Amino acid sequence: MELVRQRQVWRLRTRALELGERTLVMGIVNITPDSFSDGGRFFDPRAAVAGALKMLEDGADILDLGAESTRPGSRAGGNDAAVSAGEEQARLLPVLEEVLRAHPGAVISVDTYKAETAVAALAAGAEIVNDVSGFTWDKEMPRVCAGGRAGVVLMHTRGRPDEWRGQEMLPGDAVVELVKGGLAQSVRSAERAGIPADAIVLDPGYGFGKRYGENYALLARQAELLSLGRPLLAGVSRKSFLGQSLAALHGGVAAPVDARETATVAATVAAILHGASVVRVHAVGPAVEAACIADAILGSGFREALVSGK
Repeated sequence: MELVRQRQVWRLRTRALELGERTLVMGIVNITPDSFSDGGRFFDPRAAVAGALKMLEDGADILDLGAESTRPGSRAGGNDAAVSAGEEQARLLPVLEEVLRAHPGAVISVDTYKAETAVAALAAGAEIVNDVSGFTWDKEMPRVCAGGRAGVVLMHTRGRPDEWRGQEMLPGDAVVELVKGGLAQSVRSAERAGIPADAIVLDPGYGFGKRYGENYALLARQAELLSLGRPLLAGVSRKSFLGQSLAALHGGVAAPVDARETATVAATVAAILHGASVVRVHAVGPAVEAACIADAILGSGFREALVSGK
């Protein structure tokens, strides 16, 4: 067995990031009242800015600002989405602008599937558009990202959030092939719009239309997605499948969100060892430390360690 990670360049709007030498940590800033993970902690703009700047102090390489929850059961992605593009921008842009005023060198990603919001965020200084739908919910998004020369994260999503709880469970092989095929289609959409390959990073979409064990099957075979030729970003932080796995330690019920941090660190390390170059997390400090250890394993001469038994 050999653990490897290819070095690649991620081309953003005004700069490039080197991927592969060490794992990059993306800190999540949910400027929403209803996100599953932090329940409005950063809904107040001042709290969001303070939280974002603290993440930079803790070692975040990228900040991912989002202003609409895509938690299970939400109406995100539909024609009747709970948050309009105007409301999304009213939440997002003041935080983005204030973070860049305080820290002009910050690399900002915007978590949106709406082309209109992507246009405004790129104009305000964002470098990356992180589209959880992989360019499937707003057909204008590829053109906007190409025109704005944005770096993009294309995530795989199976259906929309209000459909996830009723979806049929899939065997592990089917999940992996579904994700690989969906991501390949997203890459084709990006390239047809003129987005260069080195601007694209792919996200398997843990929890987005994948239920409990499907996520573990995907994580175990995540490295197979590297055959698509692009670096991987993994977002496993505080996801419900981690809480479900901890049920036996919590009286038979899923561990609450605030009791999933150790599991998050474990799953994050697994994601790095299975090929992720970027990890998206809520708690930056522990993730930076975990990534240090995973990177040391990847850079240590893994085969020699196995032979020597050290």
